[in-house]
Amino acid sequence: MLSNENAYYLLQEIIALYPKVETELHHRNPFELLIAVILSAQTTDQGVNKVTPALFRDYPTPEALAQAHPKDLEPYLHTIGLYKNKAKYIQQTAQQIVTRFNGKVPSNRKNLESLSGVGRKTASVVLSIAFDIPAFAVDTHVQRVCKHHAIVPKDATVLQVEQRVTSLLPPTQWRQAHQALVRFGRYICTARQPHCFDYPQLFTLPLKQEEDQLPHL
Repeated sequence: MLSNENAYYLLQEIIALYPKVETELHHRNPFELLIAVILSAQTTDQGVNKVTPALFRDYPTPEALAQAHPKDLEPYLHTIGLYKNKAKYIQQTAQQIVTRFNGKVPSNRKNLESLSGVGRKTASVVLSIAFDIPAFAVDTHVQRVCKHHAIVPKDATVLQVEQRVTSLLPPTQWRQAHQALVRFGRYICTARQPHCFDYPQLFTLPLKQEEDQLPHL
């Protein structure tokens, strides 16, 4: 595993590749972002963006979505994975927002994670993007990059990845670090045939220490 100094350097270089990148999920407000992130589980952002325009056109508010039956929502979602379960989750989430939070998406982790279909990753995305509250979300792309580049051990858990990155970076960088790592993992450090070595600056680490183990492709 990389030393703290080298891991910090590597994270900064990845962030520098994407200094202003934002989520690829289309949304106009916290409610739309929350629903889009729930729908994005095991589905590409592009796939979600294809179904949300019609969904948000017909169900633009938590109140409207709360009144729908999950079966009514399935035709909007049938092209994405797990669409039947997701139809139930987003309807229940909308209902909970209306009945428990006065129709407003909550802006704290505890309340967000109390909603149906919302786990730590989804809550972190909503906190950081919708409310600009420091949080670092770990998805499959973030995990792959951090493990492949020895920022964390190969057997690190999701929480351990989060703890490692947030211990290295100031809270002001957590949002951008997440977005940069996602984009880097999605298009460069891919699951198959990664081409990370097209970016030599990532491997010109400032400190060479015995515990550092660089990835071999």
